[in-house]
Amino acid sequence: MKINELPKKGISFLREVRIELKRVTWLTRKDTIKYTIFVIGLSLVVAAFLGGLDFLFSWLLDKFVI
Repeated sequence: MKINELPKKGISFLREVRIELKRVTWLTRKDTIKYTIFVIGLSLVVAAFLGGLDFLFSWLLDKFVI
């Protein structure tokens, strides 16, 4: 590819990106908020679970290992 072709290819790429973005089905604001709350809630549950496991294993190691 020659250096003088780069601007043409860049402009062509950006046009194609714009066309593809028009085809995307975007989530509604309500769905975005709902899924965000779900992800945050699930993250908190997983964090609590892993924190509980960490506490349990630390306690077991302290109890049974010198």
